[in-house]
Amino acid sequence: MAMDAKTRTVTRLVGVVVLMGGLAWASVPFYDWFCRVTGFGGTPGVATAGSDQILDKTIKIRFDGSKERGMPWEFKPLAREVEIRIGETGLAFYEAYNPTDRPIAGQASYNVTPYEAGGFFTKIDCFCFTEQVLQPGERVEMPVSFYVDPEIVTDRDAKYTHTITLSYTFYEIDLPQEQASLAQDAENDKNTN
Repeated sequence: MAMDAKTRTVTRLVGVVVLMGGLAWASVPFYDWFCRVTGFGGTPGVATAGSDQILDKTIKIRFDGSKERGMPWEFKPLAREVEIRIGETGLAFYEAYNPTDRPIAGQASYNVTPYEAGGFFTKIDCFCFTEQVLQPGERVEMPVSFYVDPEIVTDRDAKYTHTITLSYTFYEIDLPQEQASLAQDAENDKNTN
């Protein structure tokens, strides 16, 4: 009889550990989804087309670019600020340059401040949606198209926003398999000559 109680206790404890592990594993993708849907933490929304309503009221959009420590690229916005009408589709460009002698892959993380505006800042297309690979000495201009949802003017907190800052941070990632194979082949050729 005592053995059955111990077995039940152990089974329950294992069940709790498995449940907690599953919740911990699912929390990161759930939190990411939650931020994208609600704009929580300054995460902008994503749309396939621009707004169907454009207001006469304008808002300033500032652009910021930084790199993670150790990322060898040069990275900056081409314009520091634009003023657009709320609902109007805006277009901005960032420039990246690989000054090294090897191909480098990068990915950009992003956020919007103030956080109250995150749910109203919507990207239509962005270089941050995909990984970027720059060859040695390559310089590229990367676009981001966006709009500010007209509902921002009726939101209790966000309606007082006059300036939104869009920030990107580039960090190095592993080269895609095809690029890594080409880089390895080039390195092998250089070493045999």
